Amino acid sequence: MAHPIDIQRLPRAFDPDLGEDALASLPDLSGDQAALVKGAAGSSPYLKELAQREAGWLPEALADPDAAISAVMGDVRALAPDQLKPGLRQAKRRVALLSGLCDLAGAWDLMQVTGTLTDFAALCADVAIKAEIAALIRRKKLPGLTDDDVESAGGLTLLAMGKMGAHELNYSSDIDMICLFDETRFDPADFYEARQGMVRATRNMCTTLSERTADGYVFRTDLRLRPDPSVTPVAMAMEAAERYYESLGRTWERAAYIKARPCAGDLEAGARFLTTLRPFVWRRHLDFAAIQDAHDMRLRIRENKGTGGPITVPGHDMKLGRGGIREIEFFTQTRQLIAGGRDETLRPRGTLDGLRALAARNWVPQEVCDQLIDHYVAHREVEHRIQMVHDAQTHRMPQSEDGIARVACLMGRDVDDLMADVKARLSEVHELTEGFFAPDAQPAAPVVAVPQELDGDIIARWPTYPALRSARGAQIFERLKPELLSRLSRTAQPGEALVALDGFLAGLPAGVQLFSLFEANPQLIDLLIDIVGTSGTLASYLSRNSGVFDAVLGGSFFDAWPERSELRGALDAVLSREEDYESQLDATRRWCKEWHFRIGVHHLRGLIDAETAGKQYSELAEVVIAALAPLVVAQFARKHGTPPGRGAAVLAMGSLGAGRINAQSDLDVIVIYDAAGQEASEGPRALATRPYYARLTQALITALTAPMSQGRLYEVDMRLRPSGTQGPVATSFDSFTTYQENDAWVWEHLALTRARVVASLAGEDQSGSEELADDIRAFRQRFLSQPRPRDTVLAEVASMRERLAAAKTPAGPWDAKTGAGRMLDIELIGQAGVLLSGETAQDVASGLRGAVACGWLDAAGAAELQRGYDLFWSVQTAARLVSGKAIDEDTMGEGGAQFLCRSTGHDSLAELREALETAYAACAKIIAEGLAQVGAHDADET
Repeated sequence: MAHPIDIQRLPRAFDPDLGEDALASLPDLSGDQAALVKGAAGSSPYLKELAQREAGWLPEALADPDAAISAVMGDVRALAPDQLKPGLRQAKRRVALLSGLCDLAGAWDLMQVTGTLTDFAALCADVAIKAEIAALIRRKKLPGLTDDDVESAGGLTLLAMGKMGAHELNYSSDIDMICLFDETRFDPADFYEARQGMVRATRNMCTTLSERTADGYVFRTDLRLRPDPSVTPVAMAMEAAERYYESLGRTWERAAYIKARPCAGDLEAGARFLTTLRPFVWRRHLDFAAIQDAHDMRLRIRENKGTGGPITVPGHDMKLGRGGIREIEFFTQTRQLIAGGRDETLRPRGTLDGLRALAARNWVPQEVCDQLIDHYVAHREVEHRIQMVHDAQTHRMPQSEDGIARVACLMGRDVDDLMADVKARLSEVHELTEGFFAPDAQPAAPVVAVPQELDGDIIARWPTYPALRSARGAQIFERLKPELLSRLSRTAQPGEALVALDGFLAGLPAGVQLFSLFEANPQLIDLLIDIVGTSGTLASYLSRNSGVFDAVLGGSFFDAWPERSELRGALDAVLSREEDYESQLDATRRWCKEWHFRIGVHHLRGLIDAETAGKQYSELAEVVIAALAPLVVAQFARKHGTPPGRGAAVLAMGSLGAGRINAQSDLDVIVIYDAAGQEASEGPRALATRPYYARLTQALITALTAPMSQGRLYEVDMRLRPSGTQGPVATSFDSFTTYQENDAWVWEHLALTRARVVASLAGEDQSGSEELADDIRAFRQRFLSQPRPRDTVLAEVASMRERLAAAKTPAGPWDAKTGAGRMLDIELIGQAGVLLSGETAQDVASGLRGAVACGWLDAAGAAELQRGYDLFWSVQTAARLVSGKAIDEDTMGEGGAQFLCRSTGHDSLAELREALETAYAACAKIIAEGLAQVGAHDADET
């Protein structure tokens, strides 16, 4: 039996014409249902769009909303994997439309509205994550799992947090989740691969839900409530998360877990995890210290969100402002934390249920409970109307008269009446809650204004950090804070710089000594701001390694660069202290990043120039590859035996082969092996030679690229191997030489000019691999020394330039890499110079000298190209250190601009830009004239 929508109230149309326009799409509606749609569509452009898009579905849905929602849920559960994205988005439109209309009509109360939105969000997350898990299982990416494990998502659970956990999602809410997996479902040897699969599934699920397509989006997902989100993967092992909360968990995280519940994936595993976390969330003693923590956070939110002023309705934040929703939530959760450890009845997830439970146990007077419940419901209804207008994730009352009028129309109320009611409620909530947190509050000390560019939510967390909990530490930091925030706001990327500073502060076990040190050593503050304000690369490291200042102050940090053998010895010593392979990979990452950080700081501070930085980055990468290679071989050999024959050699190509890379460079490598007639390895699971070396190569690439607790080492590019991506990842020596001599294109010969052996993959006896390396070097030298027709080479170079120009145009004057007369162009000319002259060195300068020696370029032209290349390299290296991407002059900020000018020897960006454009034109002209000689050389000879 159908149950039509029970209309208790009607919205008014702010713009009746828009309402009539929506009704034109719904000719079957009449009476109150038509009036409901007209009022909603006439005041909310978002609801108008939904009503028109779902005009064929809406009349039947209004005839029985509960049945319609159930049908939508059923349709979602039945979606085929290839229909997931459009299907979920259509379902979201329908749920948003129907719940919005039922809310406006008073047919559903607040909890039914928020409960419907929450249940739908959980269903979408569940369907999306299980589809990803199923795909990974089919592809054998989750070891040991079968199709039977799909229903439990392979042990991956999604914990709903915040409003989603409490069944209180607002109308345009993000969904806060923490994604954890049960590591006991996997063999310990497969843990790493399993974790990678879970991370991939989680990321893909988030994309499925949050990506905005032509059909809209489903839900914006937020996974930042997980432990230490700046450094941890989006899906964590439960055991790792448990260790974090036991040792580092903070009061705000305890409060967050009041609302936590498993909502998708493996619900049983999620429930078990929450059981293990009870001692962390619910302290056995009466925890009155939570009051101060919560009060401090309230004050910080007011300070940083600008919500601490007097209550005025226009522009007031209904969530974070005085007397708002968050005040009621803090009031409830803090009392739950105080007493919930001793009384399990005080642990409901929902705010209203929590208030009722507190009143039942006399922790809150019944009258106060009733008043706060009434105000909470009213506040949430106003919040929903604000969000309904444009489907915007906002909680602020509009500033304009028209904006407020739209909200009043959606509520069917008079504007003045609504304004008076909202102000009265805000004031009463403030009076009811403020005394609990600050009964003897003194006049607030002057607060530091937070620049608009900075995220106040991050700054609000600072008082909860260990370094700022002591009165002395907080006092000193307050003296440092104005300058820190002011300097941060002027940096190249204020948001990234703030995240880096936040991670630095969070990682400090205590603050008094270090903050005092900052006061006594202003240069240390300067270094901190230089790092977080100028370099995204260095800031990323600093955010996870605040202890780096120990090295800075120790004296050796600014020493000269060590010899290669000393560098390799230091890494080998680190690796010798680790007991297992994964720990060695993590230790390598930590060690490499420390040296990477040091190079960047030296460059940032002008202790080395861009050329020296490039050489040091390259040498560091070579040492890492060479040190990891034997570890990879040993790990691989346990299953498949030692490398057959003479082993393999790792050839650096591209910029790494030329011995100069920047802070963000990929590593171009190829692997060449020589089985010396041996057909297979000898081991527990022997492999034929070709698959052996292919899989060994993949193991090496994984060792370099896999993200772990210390991040990843490098990105690796193997496209320069014979036959490119179509060829095997490892090539035999015979095949390599035959290919180069008979089948390779000229561009592959050009690439070979930069090839250089940097590591060996061999067993304990390295003599064979050393011979192989020598043979590769000898072949390269002999092959490159062969005379070649100049016209053939130059014609191919000219053709390559045309293809490169067609494929990618320069991104403005600051793109020093791509385009005519720029870095790649000059590198190509240098490679051609090597090929034509028989020169065998790998660097650009040698290639340009070779071009002069063979009579192709004149000395003046080569010198001009070299000067241009040096300038472009300086710009490119500085850009990669500043932001990791192309320079944006408009948003670079003071710190980035000064560093760029300083590192290139120019006084201003305008002067540098002019120098670049002049050099681009001059170099392009020289190159074009050089390539125009095609045909002229042979004619002269004739």
